[in-house]
Amino acid sequence: MPQKTGVVGLDVAKNKADGCIRSAGRRLSAPSTPEGEAELVAWVRANRVGRAVMEASGGYERSWAEALRAAGVEVVIVDPKRIRHFAKAAGRLAKNDPIDAETIAWFAETFPDREVQTHDPAREEVDRLVQARTALKELEGRIAQQGEHGPPALVAKALGAIAKAMRAELRKLEAAIAAKIKANPAFARRAEIIGSVPGLGDQAVAGLIVWAPEFGRIRNEAAAVLIGAARLRRRQRRAQRPAIKGGRRKLRNLLYMPVMGAATQHNPVLKAYYQRLRSPRARRPRSLSSPACAS
Repeated sequence: MPQKTGVVGLDVAKNKADGCIRSAGRRLSAPSTPEGEAELVAWVRANRVGRAVMEASGGYERSWAEALRAAGVEVVIVDPKRIRHFAKAAGRLAKNDPIDAETIAWFAETFPDREVQTHDPAREEVDRLVQARTALKELEGRIAQQGEHGPPALVAKALGAIAKAMRAELRKLEAAIAAKIKANPAFARRAEIIGSVPGLGDQAVAGLIVWAPEFGRIRNEAAAVLIGAARLRRRQRRAQRPAIKGGRRKLRNLLYMPVMGAATQHNPVLKAYYQRLRSPRARRPRSLSSPACAS
């Protein structure tokens, strides 16, 4: 059997996917239907493709990835920012679906990253539940904000009813997430370890399980870079300090409040500093006659 060595770049949209195999100079555009997926699978098999690279595209890439994996093709889903920066560095400013597919294929050939994350259907299932819970929580926050501005009684009543229904659905999602984690021995063990950290509740635990499966196998420094919390030193003006950048934003957003709460309650140094900042004396505005405000 011929060895599969080719690489295909896929630009996935809502209604179709465009593929490009640069090494063979071949292209394909297939509709987002079962027939289109079968056509793509037959095409990559005919061209001895062993790896497919595509951008994360809000979930539209999921069915294509599943079809390719079922056909024995290794699938890599890349952060769109990496492709965008690669295209800019290459001076490729034109943009349409066939060009994007070729750019993705070029990126895949330039950076043949062999550290591919193993596809885990169980983790993906929990991931989709956690993402749904996060989206619903954000929507709940926007509904609550609308109710803070004194809306008419009819609007306030409608917002209250929506908020009540959303809280009920959130409880169902959270129960489903907890059940999935409990039913998987590996997830349950990780949940036990992560949950032992003060301040991390059930949702932070679930987020770490599905969005940071590398934790436990990488060093602390790499973990900080992974979530975008590492202080990166760059060539800059003397007055500027190292800043954090990159990483997995949704994981960082999920962890921000739990980590802040844990740090200000359980870390003696940060707790003392936090309490000092919140003391009435620290919050008291300086008078205009104070030396610090004098011109």
